[in-house]
Amino acid sequence: MQKTISTIYSNKEIAPGIFCMMLETEGSKFSNPGQFAMVQVPGKFLRRPISVCRYDGDRYTLVYRVAGEGTRIMSTLEAGQKVDALTGLGNGYDVKRIPDGAYIIGGGIGIPPMLGLVRALIMNGKKCKVILGYNSEKEIFLLDQFRDLAEDVTVMTADGSAGKKGFVTDAFDHADFACACGPLPMLKALAPKTDQGLFSLEARMGCGFGACMGCSINTEEGSMRVCKEGPVFSKNILKWDNLISD
Repeated sequence: MQKTISTIYSNKEIAPGIFCMMLETEGSKFSNPGQFAMVQVPGKFLRRPISVCRYDGDRYTLVYRVAGEGTRIMSTLEAGQKVDALTGLGNGYDVKRIPDGAYIIGGGIGIPPMLGLVRALIMNGKKCKVILGYNSEKEIFLLDQFRDLAEDVTVMTADGSAGKKGFVTDAFDHADFACACGPLPMLKALAPKTDQGLFSLEARMGCGFGACMGCSINTEEGSMRVCKEGPVFSKNILKWDNLISD
């Protein structure tokens, strides 16, 4: 983890309600795709957790959905403004564990971190099969960037307005290994169709580095914190019917 003062390079809407913020800082500490930042929003006490879409040297990119007052304020920030952020949080995806030809699956706002993962896999000489799930054609974002990296990209839309009609689970019958990020119902539906995998969970977070225990979940290996031991977990240790810690 690194506490940084980042400078906004750009902050643009790339789809209805979806913004891409590029930032520059010295020593962002990101080392694996799927890690996240806790961003301080002006006028708000709690930081907002945002998965890193990609990172390269001192520059990193956050793609986020405007879902409340905090992210609405984020969307109004302009190039040149400073942002207080904790960076390099969480464990991210271990690229060495992911076999050649794995399925990389993203749904909704779970899509951005998968772009960084695909990029890392390609850089390590591994191919992958990408499945992206959107509600409709007008909500598609980052698709061109995925197609620039991977040869096998499938688009699913719930209303059938682009790609194939259906959900990401409708795009394949079975996967030996899959990496996934998206809403919990999507991950639950994917679990029975994959033998092994690495799934990234979303959770409400207070601190982002394991101190407050507010994002603890139940697993087959005991209580774990989404922000510290996660957000990426081995699929087979997750208790899908009882993820919330007592």
